[in-house]
Amino acid sequence: MIIKSLKAGRRLSLRLQYTFIFAGLMAGVIFLTIILSSVLLPWYYRYSRLKDIRKEYKMLVSGDENLYEDLDEMSLRNNVSAIVLAPDSSVIYSSIKSERDIELVLLSIIFRNPNGSQEIEVVEETDDYSIRISKLPEGDYLEMFGRLSDGSAFLFRTPIESIDEASAYASWFYFYIGSICIIPGALLVYFVSRRISKPILNLSDISKRMVDLDFEARYEGEDAAEISLLGKNINTLSESLEESISELKTANNQLKRDIEKKEKAAKEHSEFISNVSHELKTPISLIQGYAEGLKEGVSDDAEDREYYLDVIIDEASRMNKLVKQLLSLEQIESGDDVIEMQRFDITEVISACLKTSSVLFRESGITCEFDEKPGAFVWGDPYMTETVFENYLSNAIHYCKDVGEGKQIKVSFIRFDKIIKVCVFNSGDHFPDDQMPKLWDKFYKADKARTREYGGSGIGLSIVKAIQTSLGQCFGAENVQGGVVFWFESEGVTK
Repeated sequence: MIIKSLKAGRRLSLRLQYTFIFAGLMAGVIFLTIILSSVLLPWYYRYSRLKDIRKEYKMLVSGDENLYEDLDEMSLRNNVSAIVLAPDSSVIYSSIKSERDIELVLLSIIFRNPNGSQEIEVVEETDDYSIRISKLPEGDYLEMFGRLSDGSAFLFRTPIESIDEASAYASWFYFYIGSICIIPGALLVYFVSRRISKPILNLSDISKRMVDLDFEARYEGEDAAEISLLGKNINTLSESLEESISELKTANNQLKRDIEKKEKAAKEHSEFISNVSHELKTPISLIQGYAEGLKEGVSDDAEDREYYLDVIIDEASRMNKLVKQLLSLEQIESGDDVIEMQRFDITEVISACLKTSSVLFRESGITCEFDEKPGAFVWGDPYMTETVFENYLSNAIHYCKDVGEGKQIKVSFIRFDKIIKVCVFNSGDHFPDDQMPKLWDKFYKADKARTREYGGSGIGLSIVKAIQTSLGQCFGAENVQGGVVFWFESEGVTK
């Protein structure tokens, strides 16, 4: 598995990395221990033996009451042979029973009669004592000898084992034991490291899901303090990112809607300018043409001049009406037109409008029926409600046709809950279904020739839409048997 990972150029897993790091550290510690042991162990061994001898010397010169008992104990513990000779060469103290051997050594030192095969290495020498290493065929000895203040001579002697050989054995022992311990130790680390690598892999999986904008995953482990803290921080980061992205998406959607709204407004503005220009072009051309004709005296007949003036007045009146309608529509749509909500009888408003239009009914041969219901009180703006009804009535008068029973206009109420629905029916042709939604667009004319004939501008139903939208009430148009019904709703109240 390791070889395949290396060949594939993939990084080793965290568990394997821990294992190799542990094995490497163990091997390093073992080799460092072997090297230091080889270099420092002989020095430390000699230092320790010198320290033991100096302790016994200090005890000897201290002259304590229990001196010789303490020397026996220390000599036995440190493997040091000690002897003290009086000035007459008699033995005052000896730490070993076979005192003759060590006595001869001390005497040979005193009388400077060394063994011929003896090799001497002086370690330290003072006025009171001398420390040396005697290398004999049977072994090496560390010796300390001198004289006390009363003239007696002393000798401390301890064997020095072959420390180099011991160091070599120790190094190989460390090597074998370390090599044996590395394998089970590495396996133990491999399995124990799963506890550390598992939460880290869990955090890695959570971070990958966060990259894919999945913020549902949460770290729920209770591990080592650092990993647990990292998990909590990732959870906090996930929540913050989710909230930020949500806000960003909301702002982005709002920006998108604003851009679409602005583009739509720009398009409508362009269409509005185009339509207004088109609507004003004809009356302005007529006024200009007839005015120039009058100025140039095209006709001397008084009746012709009267006709020219009537045309100029009619077209000026159309232009004036169109401008007023446009101003009214702009005020309503922009919200600048103040809505005065009042409680009023809608029957009275409709009756007044029908009475004013009675002359037009007679001239056009229209029969108007009104299902009058006195006391139909509603909440709204009386002026705006009147404007809506007048636009419906004007539209009905100009599109009314005889479809079998004469030209008819019928005004009726439909009450449900607290809503009063006002319906204006006119006999005539149906509107195509695909044209129904367009009736409320500015300057839209279902029958352009007929609209031009009676002087319509295509603004009236747009004004209806703007007024009803500002009042928060419904409106619409439907094809019914024998004609078309335009309707609008008002909020009804109890009398």
